Amino acid sequence: MSTTLERRYFVRAEDVPGYSPANHTGTVNRRLIGPETVGAKTMEVLLGSIDPGQGALPHAHPGMEQACYILSGRARAEVGGQSREIGPGEMCFFPAGEEHIFTVVGDEPVKLLVIYSPPYGEDPAKVVRRAGEAHA
Repeated sequence: MSTTLERRYFVRAEDVPGYSPANHTGTVNRRLIGPETVGAKTMEVLLGSIDPGQGALPHAHPGMEQACYILSGRARAEVGGQSREIGPGEMCFFPAGEEHIFTVVGDEPVKLLVIYSPPYGEDPAKVVRRAGEAHA
């Protein structure tokens, strides 16, 4: 008798536990697409919620690209000497190894999709932070 588990391809955010990522403040992420949810091997998609005035402290992901798609709220993204306020329907891209910062502006939380390739999985070996930065 086979005990093979059925592959799962559909995910609801409310079925995925939230977590507070390292090097971020006021942030709760839910890993929707990843190795542990659907068996994804080369990408990861998170649903994030970030409180007003909070966000990601300066950091980089060597060997990993990251993109963010804003669902609601407004944020300032900083990367490669560029800075821009973005809102619903807009995206930003953080190239592999490029330090970036992401901060919510205004009074409304930001809801966003974050895409990593390859998957990040909150692996401390896949991030570089400025010396002396908090690891919250």
